[in-house]
Amino acid sequence: MSERFIPSGLANRLGRAATLSLIAGTVGGAAVLAGQAFAARHRRYAQPELALALRATVGRADAPPLRLVLLGDSSALGVGVGRLDETIGGQLANLLAEGPSGRRVHLSSVGVSGSRSTDLATQVARALLGERPDVAVILIGANDATTLRRPMEAAAYLGAAVHRLREARVEVVVGTCPDLGAVRAIAPPLRNVVGWSGRRVARAQAAAVLDAGGTVVDLATETGAVFRADAGTLCHDGYHPSADGYRVWAHALLPAVAAAAAVASRQ
Repeated sequence: MSERFIPSGLANRLGRAATLSLIAGTVGGAAVLAGQAFAARHRRYAQPELALALRATVGRADAPPLRLVLLGDSSALGVGVGRLDETIGGQLANLLAEGPSGRRVHLSSVGVSGSRSTDLATQVARALLGERPDVAVILIGANDATTLRRPMEAAAYLGAAVHRLREARVEVVVGTCPDLGAVRAIAPPLRNVVGWSGRRVARAQAAAVLDAGGTVVDLATETGAVFRADAGTLCHDGYHPSADGYRVWAHALLPAVAAAAAVASRQ
């Protein structure tokens, strides 16, 4: 219908109604998101287990040695579980020790719960103290995504960390931001927003890591469907992985870490 057949008064009223509906929807949606953000911030989350050993040696005494260090956020510490062999580091160490190569893994972690990519510089310095590690596994990005940091900025800090480790002749494997759309501690629609942010961070991370000479494992693509389908992959807080969740991640990372270990042994 041509616009000239709509009376001007009705057109004005329809315009005002549409504008008010848009504003109300936007304000209402913002209020819902704000309320969910408040609830998410004030949930009781799992805390780092201070008695959990961050250094361990796993494998036969006569097996070829491998120095493996983890950097990153709470994932690198195993927040959500209470025993070393349940953490992602412990599970990776056991898999490498029991695998075809049969390595004696000297495991350590310099990760700090709550870390963002900007914190990696300090962790890299700590990781390079003393004997040089053979392989570094970096797990970072979730806190960048949940605070809606600009993906390219966060990725730049990650790329710089990978570059420093590679200059020190350390093989580097990065598990990019996991599927935050799978967490149950955050309700929709905020969960959808955080999931979208996580995907943007992961894409930027992958490009930066490859440019810096590291290896990328897309944790969201590799494991997201499992976390979405099985609530048991998350610990009691609905946010951090459980022992089963860390096992899923460890198996996703294992091929890249084993390949990195093989390269390191030839250096």
